[in-house]
Amino acid sequence: MKLYDSIGPNPRLVRMFIAEKGLSIPIQTVDLRGGENRQPPHLARNPHGQMPTLELDNGGYLAEVTVICEYLEEKHPAPAMIGTTAEERAECRMWTRRIDLNICEPLTNGFRFSEGLKLFQNRIVCVPEAAPGLKKIAADRLRWLDDQMKGKEYVCGSRFTLADMMLYCWLDFGGQVGQPLDEANTNIAAWFKRVAERPSTKA
Repeated sequence: MKLYDSIGPNPRLVRMFIAEKGLSIPIQTVDLRGGENRQPPHLARNPHGQMPTLELDNGGYLAEVTVICEYLEEKHPAPAMIGTTAEERAECRMWTRRIDLNICEPLTNGFRFSEGLKLFQNRIVCVPEAAPGLKKIAADRLRWLDDQMKGKEYVCGSRFTLADMMLYCWLDFGGQVGQPLDEANTNIAAWFKRVAERPSTKA
């Protein structure tokens, strides 16, 4: 296997997942800022031109971060970062999807359509007038999640999972692009500090 890597929260999530698994996978860096991901060699690997992409041993390619992480979990079940039972896996997938759709997506597009507009306007369809609303949605859903986190060590209770890694990578990214975590979300703020202590966050 080989991971085609770049800057950004999506590739970081996969690197963090790999680190938590204790895996060693060769990495090739793709110049995202320079647009290398939109050139024919990478488009042959991933026609969406997105990052990251995982090259498989059979010569195929996988994109989409949750799919890559699910694949790695199936290939290397221990330590379990999604779950060891149907119930644990379903719980992790439920929270991962909620976080992805309700927080990560609006946060990311809020950045792309405003602070990141110069970088993205010639690469994807950008809607600058939507940026304030998208940021507001992400902030609102974070407030909702903060209430859900009461009394929990991690998103799935006492288990550290893919859901935590996804949330951490995007909140850390948000703090760098004008969408810092509101410290009034005390449960998430405490959770963020706990996760930041894990060695995998340096991957």
